[in-house]
Amino acid sequence: MLIIKYIPDALSHNNPEIIFLELIMCEDTRDEITEEQQEESERYRDVAISGAKHLIHCLSVIGQIEGHYILPPQNKTTKYEHIMPALVAIEQDRSIEGLIIIINTVGGDVEAGLALAELISSMKTPTVSIVVGGGHSIGVPLAVSARKSFIVRSATMTVHPVRLTGLVLGVPQTLSYFEKMQERIVRFVSDNSRITPERFKELMLRTGELVMDVGSVLTGEDAVKEGIIDHVGGLSEAIECLYSMIEEGGQCSTR
Repeated sequence: MLIIKYIPDALSHNNPEIIFLELIMCEDTRDEITEEQQEESERYRDVAISGAKHLIHCLSVIGQIEGHYILPPQNKTTKYEHIMPALVAIEQDRSIEGLIIIINTVGGDVEAGLALAELISSMKTPTVSIVVGGGHSIGVPLAVSARKSFIVRSATMTVHPVRLTGLVLGVPQTLSYFEKMQERIVRFVSDNSRITPERFKELMLRTGELVMDVGSVLTGEDAVKEGIIDHVGGLSEAIECLYSMIEEGGQCSTR
């Protein structure tokens, strides 16, 4: 069962206008909240300011996207099993008018990242993404999954073929698996942005740009010129766009 409740923050007695939205996952309302659940609810809470124009939820995708395997504790990760219920809660909560996704990721588990991207792209809640720092590898589908996407000028995005760690069998089926996985990514990116599948594959398989690797590194302006990202802009532009989408039924107007 999902419990959504508003609680005043203990550190904000001097500012009673600030409240927090706490998402708590438990099997039964009578169960006690564990320490781990409490920590997770602290990670995914909103700051709702009564003076704001609209109530929007901020979701961050940072570090490495952790999927089916647990990464070492020193790695900064985004766990997809925590993001999924948060997205469900946001989509259900009628008080949340919009979602802004801040992305600074090196990539990670392909299927986990693609699963999150598919969920975001299917939401009716207005969504805007902004890439800061980097939106590399599977971070590209996550960036384009929102209805409108932004990237700051100093950020970069790395487009490269799918990689596999661990045991690899030298059989034709392995190559077929790679091709099918890459086709899923290419199709999703081209369906949710202005870039064509042919051009995205060309960037993915480019040689001579990365040392000992295949692919392309795009700056913020390059990503917009290629049609992957919609606009170059920062936080204020992204919030302004999200507000316009809320007020104008999905239309985004930027300066």
